[in-house]
Amino acid sequence: MINTQFEQHGFFYIKGFYTARELAQVHEVINCFHTQWIADNQQFYQTKAVNSAYLTANTYLDDAQRLLLFKFIASHKLMAQVDSILDPAAFMNTQLFFNPVNPEQENYWHRDMQYHLSLLEQQAALSGPEVIHCRVALEDEPGIELVPGSHRRWDTPVELATRLSENGHHSSDDLASGQVIEMQAGDLLIFSANMIHRGLYGKDRLALDILFCEPEPHVLHFVQDICLPSAKMLSRLEDASAFAVTLAHQE
Repeated sequence: MINTQFEQHGFFYIKGFYTARELAQVHEVINCFHTQWIADNQQFYQTKAVNSAYLTANTYLDDAQRLLLFKFIASHKLMAQVDSILDPAAFMNTQLFFNPVNPEQENYWHRDMQYHLSLLEQQAALSGPEVIHCRVALEDEPGIELVPGSHRRWDTPVELATRLSENGHHSSDDLASGQVIEMQAGDLLIFSANMIHRGLYGKDRLALDILFCEPEPHVLHFVQDICLPSAKMLSRLEDASAFAVTLAHQE
């Protein structure tokens, strides 16, 4: 079944998708990762960091903790939502979003692809392949601001100047086309990585993003092998399809 809301707007939001009980163990594992990541990245964290990545790697978590995260990702519950957008879906990465240490640090409008593609390539990327963020709010937070429909269309002149901080504009300027999605713990927001968006800082912001993509080689090139489950772990997952697709393309 095609998710028509995502097709049209580039995102969809499910309030209270996870219960407090469903989040509790995951939150504990993520806190463990976050504490160690901060200790290892003090200068980056203190100066400008707003996110980390590769939570499912064995860098900071043991196999039991990693398996818990893999089970959370590969649940029938989440994969049903992912499969309504991507067919097939491939697992790509995990990220953790948090507040900057400096409360004066400003957020920024962007498309994820702008950090590795030219402007012409960014325009071409709007026709695919698709990459999606499944954002799970672990705490109540101001949420995220999106420009609906921008996953399928190019920036207006004002949006482009703002996103690129050109012609007197700044990437933190408000956009009239933006829509704020405030999130509470347990909410799920799925949105296109290709769309114009920005995180909103404040409260106790802590959000787990699980990224999936269409299984195109130049996208799966970004996947880290150490973030994937072992064959033994794979056999213990409810719906291992997205991991299986990624693993098949890693061989």
